[in-house]
Amino acid sequence: MRFEPGRLILHRDTHHGRIAFVHPGRVISDDDRGLLLWVARGSVIAVETTLDGRFPRDLAFPDWMAAERAPRIAQWRGPGVLRFFPPGENHSVWFFRDDEGAFTGYYVNLEESAVRWDDGDVAGIDVIDQDLDVVATRDRVWRWKDEDDFAERLAHPDLYWVPDEAAVWAEGRRVIARLEAGEFPFDGTWTDFRPDSTWPTPTELPPGWDRPVVARLGESPARLAE
Repeated sequence: MRFEPGRLILHRDTHHGRIAFVHPGRVISDDDRGLLLWVARGSVIAVETTLDGRFPRDLAFPDWMAAERAPRIAQWRGPGVLRFFPPGENHSVWFFRDDEGAFTGYYVNLEESAVRWDDGDVAGIDVIDQDLDVVATRDRVWRWKDEDDFAERLAHPDLYWVPDEAAVWAEGRRVIARLEAGEFPFDGTWTDFRPDSTWPTPTELPPGWDRPVVARLGESPARLAE
């Protein structure tokens, strides 16, 4: 399944079958290299919060998991961002920009690889964020990010959605080696990207944005319902 350039699709982060966030992104390209999306400043998004409006980092992890939660409609308030999803790899690469649109650095989001879905009027990808990340400057000087969050959640294997800590660290190190070597996509590709000024910024999520999370290969319905 490939998405046509120009199509607006949904990037959804999911945990145990729940939707943690929904960000609409415009397809820039979708080919053998992977899927490239543009998320514009001001885009409507949905993000899961507690019923009184708190976010995951406002609570201890067990308290967050025990709290009653629901999606809240909001806006993407940061600068627009390109997001690249290489096929079959357990990470995505986000190209951060400043308010003037100049490239400022890379953000490697470690996650279970994207699963695609297409319901006709609405389509998208479902990922499972693994919390640990890598941040790098435009000159590829890197550092780990969110190690404390990762460690806190790993201490609760009955609640957490990451089954293999070592695999997450290994994926991060593999991407870091590619980054240090200046290999694609860390070779300057897309750093001069400019969005088409005629593209409308999405102001409403399409019907079906909250469709059931797509099961992964070999994943049981029980895991989705945990």
